[in-house]
Amino acid sequence: MVKAQTLFEKIWNTHVIVDLGGGSALIAIDRIFLHERTGAAALNSMASANRAVVDPTRVFAVMDHIVDTRPGRGDKTMMPGGDTFITETRAACHAAGITLFDVNDPDQGITHVISPELGIVLPGCTFVAPDSHTCTQGAFGALAWGIGSSEAEHAMATGTLRVAKPKTMRVTFSGKLTARVTAKDMILHLLADHGAGGGKGYVAEFAGEAITALDMEARMTLCNMATELAAFSGIIAPDAATLDYLKGRRYVPDPLPDWGDLRSDDGALFDCEINIDASAIEPMVSWGTSPSHSISLLGTVPDNADVKALAYMGLTTGQRLADLAIDVAFIGSCTNSRISDLRRAATLVKSKKVAEGVLALVIPGSSSVKRAAEAEGLDKIFTDAGFEWRESGCSLCFFAGGESFPPGSRVISSTNRNFEGRQGPGIRTHIASPEVVAASAIAGKITAP
Repeated sequence: MVKAQTLFEKIWNTHVIVDLGGGSALIAIDRIFLHERTGAAALNSMASANRAVVDPTRVFAVMDHIVDTRPGRGDKTMMPGGDTFITETRAACHAAGITLFDVNDPDQGITHVISPELGIVLPGCTFVAPDSHTCTQGAFGALAWGIGSSEAEHAMATGTLRVAKPKTMRVTFSGKLTARVTAKDMILHLLADHGAGGGKGYVAEFAGEAITALDMEARMTLCNMATELAAFSGIIAPDAATLDYLKGRRYVPDPLPDWGDLRSDDGALFDCEINIDASAIEPMVSWGTSPSHSISLLGTVPDNADVKALAYMGLTTGQRLADLAIDVAFIGSCTNSRISDLRRAATLVKSKKVAEGVLALVIPGSSSVKRAAEAEGLDKIFTDAGFEWRESGCSLCFFAGGESFPPGSRVISSTNRNFEGRQGPGIRTHIASPEVVAASAIAGKITAP
C-alpha cells in the first residue's frame, strides 16, 4: 500500500533532486522573488563571480522595502542612501534579464501582495524570497519560505537549494468564527497559546472548518504570520476558492492544471497536532514586544508578563488595553493591506472622524489594490474621516532609517511585528486586525470595532 502523505510531503517529494543525508536534500526551486533591500547585493555578487541567472523567467523583483509611501515618490527616499538601493537593483535586474516591478510600475506593491495578484505563486510550487514573510504564499498550497541573500544567489544560479527537511504540524481550527473575529485574531490566538517558538522546525498546515470558510486574502493573513510562530512555513490545501482566485491572472497557466491531489491524505501522520475551537476566539491585540504577547481585546496584561517588554511598552501587569490612548493608527503591511481589509475598515470609519491628536494612515498593499480602492471610493471614505491615503510599500511597517512616526508614539497597527523599534525608534506597536485599528482611530484609544 502507498503510504498516506501530508500536503507538505507531496510537494517536498516532487521537488527532491537528491537526498544529501543528515535530513537534508537538494530541492528544485520554482520561483524566486527579490526586493531592493537585498536584490542588488545578490545580483551584483553573482555578476562579480561571472555567474548568470539560470532561468530569468522564474525570477522576479520589486521595489517595496525602502521606497517612501508619500504621493509623488520617486527614487529619492527619506532613508539616507535609499536611492542607491533602488537604482542599483534596477540596473542589476535589467542586466540579469529578470522581471522588475519598479517604483512607479502599475503592478508595484509588496512582494507577498503582488505575487498572488499576478499569479506568480501557484499551488504545489516551491517559492523563495529574502523576506521572512514569504510564508504568506503558502495560502495557495505552495511551499514558500524566506531565505538569505547568499541562498538567493545559489537559487538563481542553480535553480536549487540545500534544505533541512522540516517536521510537520497540523493546526485544526474547528467550528465557526463569531462576528468581527478575523484571520488576524486566529493567528494571534494561536501565538498567545503556543508561543513565538511553538512552530520551530515545522511546516504548519492550517486546516478545519474555519479555514475552508476563509477567503483567499484571509488565508494569506493567517499564513503570513506562521513565521512569528518560528515555523519553516505555513500552508493551506488549495480548493475551489483557490482556483477561483487564480483563474485568469497573468502568470497562471490556461487551462488550470489539475491540483486536485494537493491535500493531505486521509490517515496522513503529522509530527504535531494542535486543535483550536474557532468559536472561542475573540478579537485580539498585542500588549508586548512579541506577537505572542497577545490577549483578548477585553483582557488584561498577564501577571507573568515579561518585565523588559512591559518597560518598553509602558504598561503594568493587570492593566486593561481597552481604552488605552493611542497616537497613531496604521493600516497596511503584507499582513492586512489587501482590498478586503480596506473594505472592512472603511465600513467602520464611514461618516466618522479620526480622534483629535491621532495620526491615521492607510497604506494599500499594492498599486493595484490602491486603484481598486479608489474605484470603489474607499480612499474618499478614509480621507474624509481624516486618514492619510498613501502609496504601497513596507517602509512604515519595517523601519530601515527612513519613514517613521514620532519617537515614543503608541501605535495600533495591522502589521505583523511589534519588536522594539520595529516601526521606528521607541515606537510602541500594538498588533490587531484592520477593524480594531479603524475603530481605535475614531475613538482615540484601543477599542473593539
